[in-house]
Amino acid sequence: MFQEDQIQNAFHLSQSAMDALHSGTHAAPFDVLGPHVIDGDVWLTTFQPAAVSVCVICDGIRTKLTRIQGDIFSAKIPNKPYSLRMQYADGSDHTTADPYSFGPVLTDLDHYLIGEGTHKQLWRVLGANVKTHQSMAGVHFAVWAPNALRVSVVGDFNSWDERRHMLRPSGQSGVWETFIPGLTDGALYKFHVAGADGQVRVKADPVGFGSQHPPEQASVVRDISEYAWTDGDWMNGRGTKADRNQPMSTYEVHLGSWRRRYDDHGRSLSYEELARDLIGYVTYMGFTHIELMPVSEFPFDGSWGYQPIGLYAPTIRFGPPDAFRAFVDTAHAAGIGVLLDWVPGHFPTDAHGLAQFDGTALYEHADPREGFHQDWNTLIPNYGRREVKNYYVANALYWLEEYHLDGLRVDAVASMLYRDYSRDADKWVPNQDGGRENYEAIAFLQEMNAAAYGQDIKIMTVAEESTSFPGVSQPVHFGGLGFGYKWNMGWMNDTLRYMETDPIHRKHDHHLMTFPLDWAFSENFILPISHDEVVHGKGSMINKMPGNDWEKFANLRAYYAFMWTQPGKKLLFMGCEFAQPEEWNHDSELNWGAAEQPANKGVQRLVQDLNRMYRDTPSLYVKDCDPDGFQWVCNDPAQSVTAYLRKGGDADVLVVCNFSGVERSDFRIGVPYAGRWSEILNTDSAIYGGDDRGNMGQSVTHHHEPHEFDQSLFLIIPPLSVIVLKHDPCQKNQ
Repeated sequence: MFQEDQIQNAFHLSQSAMDALHSGTHAAPFDVLGPHVIDGDVWLTTFQPAAVSVCVICDGIRTKLTRIQGDIFSAKIPNKPYSLRMQYADGSDHTTADPYSFGPVLTDLDHYLIGEGTHKQLWRVLGANVKTHQSMAGVHFAVWAPNALRVSVVGDFNSWDERRHMLRPSGQSGVWETFIPGLTDGALYKFHVAGADGQVRVKADPVGFGSQHPPEQASVVRDISEYAWTDGDWMNGRGTKADRNQPMSTYEVHLGSWRRRYDDHGRSLSYEELARDLIGYVTYMGFTHIELMPVSEFPFDGSWGYQPIGLYAPTIRFGPPDAFRAFVDTAHAAGIGVLLDWVPGHFPTDAHGLAQFDGTALYEHADPREGFHQDWNTLIPNYGRREVKNYYVANALYWLEEYHLDGLRVDAVASMLYRDYSRDADKWVPNQDGGRENYEAIAFLQEMNAAAYGQDIKIMTVAEESTSFPGVSQPVHFGGLGFGYKWNMGWMNDTLRYMETDPIHRKHDHHLMTFPLDWAFSENFILPISHDEVVHGKGSMINKMPGNDWEKFANLRAYYAFMWTQPGKKLLFMGCEFAQPEEWNHDSELNWGAAEQPANKGVQRLVQDLNRMYRDTPSLYVKDCDPDGFQWVCNDPAQSVTAYLRKGGDADVLVVCNFSGVERSDFRIGVPYAGRWSEILNTDSAIYGGDDRGNMGQSVTHHHEPHEFDQSLFLIIPPLSVIVLKHDPCQKNQ
């Protein structure tokens, strides 16, 4: 117990205060622990569970502290820097600086920006940042929990004891913080939050840079302050890669199932192995970009990353943060852009996540009609709360800045835009005007896009948006959402529906291949064949195609050539490029054995050549988003033939598609220019698995006048094929 003089000079330690320290319920531990000046003297009080004795070391001199009660030790010390040395019953000891001797790290400006919801570098002040504070190296912990009664950080460094490192409420922003000296990269931790509802929750860090491997749930301290990037040239010039007038052909990848190491218990490849193998393959295939399905940390493999817990942490499944940076660096060295599938539209209800973070509906809505996704059993962020909106806007900037990503593909935008998304009439709350639009989500997306492009105009953002919401890819200052591109889900749905139809009946559905052009230039579109088309019982791309084996492969080759020659940028999910026969399974690797079969290899070679042709033929991409770059030449529903021109480069390109199962011989196609038209691609070529029918590599115009032109070509169009011809203005007509 206290000696009499100690009682007189340590009045800040009442019995109730000591009881609260022992129970971990003290509301203001920094008021009683650490050094305090009392009547002109410095008194040090420390709480050290399991310590047999505690000494303070000051100028090399040890002074033993007096055990006041239980695990509380106190003594008068010199007004100088000091450290603590604890001895334990097993004979071990531990020396450390006193975390309660350090002042706050956050500045008044930080608190102002956090409270205002405009802190664009939120990750530098919240989370667990390795830094030097008051000349001491350690880790600064900070977390937003405005309604919490108490917050502690627990981890492997304090035996997961919430009494040892309690955080102080800091400023008026609702943030709690502390600095723990001596901690380094790799420490495990969680936040122990006593909520406003009286319940205690142990939470992962919402702004943590690393996580344990699921199913473990702790956050991991990661020092992301330095990385020796080598992609300066790429970063300076990457704006041309995102431009609407440049070719963009994207390979969508699920990192966990692209390839696996079956010589090592079937594990997924690491970021390092993916940097070598995946980047090499993407380069070989001629894609310009990789789009990664979500890599933000997530607890359940079966969600594919679309139910994230750690939005600021690259998943540890493939390696630590710097290994992911090295992956991006390697891609850039190979001339490949990297896009990340980003999920700000919902989050799971897992107990260690954002749900009821401080005992209130902090990140989510309190009303389930606004805040619960019935389809996915997830929670919807409350974008109307400025701190929540800031959390997500800053997260977008974090990935672009810290990991040099070239863009973000935003998942499920339609579910964010409408309050009645997938809800019955009585299960949603109208907006202030009685409508279905989610004004708060719209404002969030606009702010995110403005901030992302404001930070670096050379990046791109892409919306997966399946409705006709106007102006998705229009600038914010013109009233749009501000995305760079939008997935053309209508094109995908219509054209796939057509291709799944038996060719004998396609004449009745010809409009499905032509109607999408009516809106093809209303947005900056990407034509997507994504993972969504080969999961949940939808089958593989090859098995969507009708007919026998030869016809299936011919149909798929024709469809891919149609896609690559249509207006819009391209996206193809992994495995589709070699016509994987099975539906995608995230628990195993792609069927690379099938890729070695002749017909599959032919499709793979076709995709490779489509990428090459697309990159090398400006008319196929320069005006992808401009109606002046496209012109219909022929639409013949009865024969399932369509033909069109792509324009805007050095020479026009004619695309002729025969989606019937019958060869069209001497088929007359009108063209605007006389001379030779060279065949630059034919999906019936034997190298792709076809029968080598066609036009011997070229066709020369004759003076006939079909389709409003003065000259025409007479072409052989193989069944279930697409041929692409490029005008050669140096050759005269016959």
